Amino acid sequence: MLEKEVIEPRNYERHNIYQSRNPYYRYDLEPFRVRRKDFWLLSTVTKLLKEFIPKLSHDADGLIFQGWDDPYVPRTHEGLLKWKYPEMNSVDFRFEVDDDDRQLLYLNERGTKKLMEGHRVAFKDDLDPSSYSGKIIECSWSSEEHVWVCMRVRTDKSTPNEFNTYMKVMRSIKDNITEDVLLNDIYEIIRLPMYADRIRIESKAQQHASASRRR
Repeated sequence: MLEKEVIEPRNYERHNIYQSRNPYYRYDLEPFRVRRKDFWLLSTVTKLLKEFIPKLSHDADGLIFQGWDDPYVPRTHEGLLKWKYPEMNSVDFRFEVDDDDRQLLYLNERGTKKLMEGHRVAFKDDLDPSSYSGKIIECSWSSEEHVWVCMRVRTDKSTPNEFNTYMKVMRSIKDNITEDVLLNDIYEIIRLPMYADRIRIESKAQQHASASRRR
């Protein structure tokens, strides 16, 4: 629907405007751009990880797997499987430095601040940690140092993650599903006859739909 109702009409209009002598709209002056997020077959994951993601103009922290026939679900879709690069499993904390120069990390729990006792954070730069006080910082976990490492300041957020989100991230870190583990499991899945059958059926359906549009 996005392709048919938004992208194709815009492309058609843009082409006609550029052909006219007195263009009444300047697409190149639009203040921002919106791109559709493409969906890919499971069999393309290796190519996505090795070729597509490294060439992106923005950072990507992993992949989201979704069932073929899943309908759109607003808010949280519990049926999604989110996989992140191990070093990209992160939590957004509220960082504060108190009057005794103690560095404190907070999460959100049922609308209140939850102090994460015993958790420490390390900063990569030479700035005074107090300069981060009161800010939301995105941190990854260093299993070697047993410390959170500040990746960046979340200027787009005013509240930290929920404690439940933190627990999910910690389970993901503990599971330690590496890229090799992921690719090996996917290789086993795409070898199943049911996967090949589904690809064949879907391809025929797409060919039929394309032929119908041409008619």
